[in-house]
Amino acid sequence: MNKTLYVGNLPWSTTEEELIEAFSAHGEVLAARIITDRLTGRSRGFGFVEVRDEDAETMIANMNGAQLEGRELVVSEARPRPE
Repeated sequence: MNKTLYVGNLPWSTTEEELIEAFSAHGEVLAARIITDRLTGRSRGFGFVEVRDEDAETMIANMNGAQLEGRELVVSEARPRPE
């Protein structure tokens, strides 16, 4: 099974590759995506990282509060979208 982690307070310039690289130090990253504004195409400052179940808690513990380009990340398990 896999888990999806929410990553908030991302620097606007962060790429999906940089997000994968930052999280890979703490386990296997299966996928990452930065959420962008539909009209401008610019980052909205948050994204999601898909990881293996066994790596999720370690990644949350190590990356929540970690610095990325001078910004303190907010990392938690993603909640399902409300219907």
